[in-house]
Amino acid sequence: MNILCGGGAGFIGSELMPVLLKLGHKVQVIDLLWFGNYLPKEVNVIKKDLFDCTEEDFKGIDVFIFLAGLSNDPMAEYSPAKNFISNGALPSYLAYLCKKAGVKRFIYASSASVYGFTDKECTEEDRAISDYPYGISKLLGEQVSQFQDENFSVAVLRQGTVCGVSSRMRFDLIVNTMLKTALTEGRIVVNNPDIWRPVYDIRDCVESYVKVLQSNVSGIFNMGAENLTILQIASAVKETVLQQIGMEILLEIKNVPDKRNYRVSFGKARKVLGFKAKYTVKDTVINIIKNRKKIGDMNQDKYYNIKIFKSL
Repeated sequence: MNILCGGGAGFIGSELMPVLLKLGHKVQVIDLLWFGNYLPKEVNVIKKDLFDCTEEDFKGIDVFIFLAGLSNDPMAEYSPAKNFISNGALPSYLAYLCKKAGVKRFIYASSASVYGFTDKECTEEDRAISDYPYGISKLLGEQVSQFQDENFSVAVLRQGTVCGVSSRMRFDLIVNTMLKTALTEGRIVVNNPDIWRPVYDIRDCVESYVKVLQSNVSGIFNMGAENLTILQIASAVKETVLQQIGMEILLEIKNVPDKRNYRVSFGKARKVLGFKAKYTVKDTVINIIKNRKKIGDMNQDKYYNIKIFKSL
């Protein structure tokens, strides 16, 4: 297939694009390259604002994957206007162009953040309600589903927090952040131990996109490996660091209110896509530790989206 990915030079795209190449697909990326370019030379990378795209950019494309927009809460709260434009309006604009150009499939990277604050395990049938900029904007982006018809398939992936090792590395993701502070400060700060999050390793995330491409299905899918409390995640990081390098880590427990608390069911993804995550938090931590030398100083600005965003 001829695949075009918007925002494909980021944390997920930098791992997904090489896999798609190995599977025999032709891969192109349109990205502003805010965070650099770590993609293989075989990937045709176009440095361009996606809002500047026209119908011509999508001619001959079979599948468009949307990995663009602002990627986390700090960026969204720093610039709510840019957040709503990039996450809320941009997906529909691109879906509109894709459909006009004859693209057959649109895959949208949404977020489990759309569930906001809930005390239940949410399925795709549950109403998604969020009251903070990032979650609201990702839910608005899901309006790409309105373009669905017999000639245009739309798949929406409500992803848990993706963590792990990427050639475009980040340390502003929950497992990665906890491991970084554990290794550099000897402690992990747990702001609210009882808050829930769905998490999964980037290797599983990449596999989920492969499954979606192979299945040719449409609809909304919760994607992730496991639902854990913040304390459970911190405890897993602490125990793994002790096992791997013999370093004792202090857990610093606080009780800071959080407007985000959600657990999600992955049953639909297992049933419809045949997707079941393989990696645990422990596996993620072990893989980051193995790559420590390549990563270098974990406090470098390039590893934190909000620092790069502010500098722009």
